[in-house]
Amino acid sequence: MSLSLQTGTGSAAPGHAAVDAGARWVARTRLASIDALRGIILLAMLVDHVRETFFLQHEVADPVDYHTPLGLYLTRMITEPCAPLFVFLTGLSAWLYSQSHGLKDTSAFLFKRGLFLIVLEVTLVDFAWSGEFPARSLDLQVIWCIGVSMIVLACLLRVPRPVLWLLGIAIIAGHNLLDGLAVDHQSALYLPWAMLHERASFEFTHFPAIFTSYPLLPWFGVIILGYAAGPLYGSHIESRQRISILLRCAAVLFAAFVALRYLNGYGEKPWVHTGELIETLKSFKSATKYPPSLLYLLPSLAFGLATLALLEKYQDSRAVRIMAIYGGAPMFFYLLHLYTLKLIYLAVLHTLGPNMGRYYGFDTLSGIWLCSALLSVALFFPTAWFARLKQRRRDIAWLRYF
Repeated sequence: MSLSLQTGTGSAAPGHAAVDAGARWVARTRLASIDALRGIILLAMLVDHVRETFFLQHEVADPVDYHTPLGLYLTRMITEPCAPLFVFLTGLSAWLYSQSHGLKDTSAFLFKRGLFLIVLEVTLVDFAWSGEFPARSLDLQVIWCIGVSMIVLACLLRVPRPVLWLLGIAIIAGHNLLDGLAVDHQSALYLPWAMLHERASFEFTHFPAIFTSYPLLPWFGVIILGYAAGPLYGSHIESRQRISILLRCAAVLFAAFVALRYLNGYGEKPWVHTGELIETLKSFKSATKYPPSLLYLLPSLAFGLATLALLEKYQDSRAVRIMAIYGGAPMFFYLLHLYTLKLIYLAVLHTLGPNMGRYYGFDTLSGIWLCSALLSVALFFPTAWFARLKQRRRDIAWLRYF
């Protein structure tokens, strides 16, 4: 879902023709930590998609209602960082890619891959969810979001880094100021406005309906920050120093979330002191994902930075190496798990019939977790095969897009 990290010289400074063996080794281990975080996100996403497939009888609101049963609440919460971190890592990966390919080639690659992801969203991804071809409606979700964000970033690579920092922070911190802005539904500007900042559906006479699941504006800020943070992985930063910086940044972001959320004054529905500790904490943590509010993004990015630090610290462990294999072929895993889930669901529905209205669903959350665990093992082997293929056959250009 994000740029694949295949840059053996990813930590070299711009203009360097090569790096020595030690620098190449450092680059590989750093990339392993990034791929491992991507792998963790993929497995968390798998849990959420199993929930969306086999637990439809229990809808989850956005933001998640604090009355939601604790188990279902936590199952949803662990997946919250997935989209923000994928977009952030896409920006970070773009910087790493640019160090060995240059800004011109990186911009062209981002633009082409962004278009590829948009086409993928409205074809293979939409069909995996809806099962309809041709589609009666198009749900513009996370792959569309990443694709458009890549195209935007492709146009900004030559902007000075301090300006990118200011732009990314301004978008993430300030986009909630637009929450009260209303655009007339009959206006020609309403469709682009909804694509940027409002979930909405649109009906057309001769074309499929469109649903803007992932309004784009906040995600532009996230991918810009990911790219601006790239030099943290430059050759001049030692591993111990980088880990320390990542942990300090994570602490600052989380503290900012707690402070802003406690004040109950910006960018989110007020949290409620219910008199019950657990329900109060659930209300405090709940934040809007569509579009992602500042208070949604702060803890998500804090979790990602802290996890990156820990993965680098323990980069030689077997667990990190396994997670990095999942993260080495993210788009392949994404498509594979969607179609595997679809086929399993249709087979079970045909064999056992519906048991939850017109759906087949699990009775308990344990079914979601068991199914997710089994699928994570089963999908590991084809994902590992494809990740090795990408590394071995770099002469096949289209493999880079997966």
